[in-house]
Amino acid sequence: MRLVVQRVSEAAVEVDGRNIASIDRGILILAAFKKGDTDRELDWIARKALELRIFGDDEGKMNRSLIDIAGEVLIVSQFTLYGNCGKGRRPDYTSSASSAEALRLYRKFVEIMNSYYPKVSEGEFGAKMKVKIVNDGPVTLLIDRESEGI
Repeated sequence: MRLVVQRVSEAAVEVDGRNIASIDRGILILAAFKKGDTDRELDWIARKALELRIFGDDEGKMNRSLIDIAGEVLIVSQFTLYGNCGKGRRPDYTSSASSAEALRLYRKFVEIMNSYYPKVSEGEFGAKMKVKIVNDGPVTLLIDRESEGI
């Protein structure tokens, strides 16, 4: 499983011309799931994203987490994070989980995030979305969590 975490001053998701979610200061999470991912990794990666110390303290040092600043979370599914660009010019997505399995893992991930933190919004799984962000910093991090059984 892979997350791209971006520190934002604001972010929003639009589907078919309508705003379906928006946040102010916090993190945008682009989430992807690959073949073999299991529920066991979801808890670890959710807590990692919430507890990353990527927000400035009183001295400007990145020393506070999303929880510390009471920020917001916006989660967007993005299977293309597992696109392999090693051969040719067209990315290969064979490592990505099937749509049905990715949806199940995504729903479970959102559920876990909501169990740990009350300010979670989300995009629309499988929809063509327009994601608007104001990346603060910019700060962008990649979190990978391999399945323990693989």
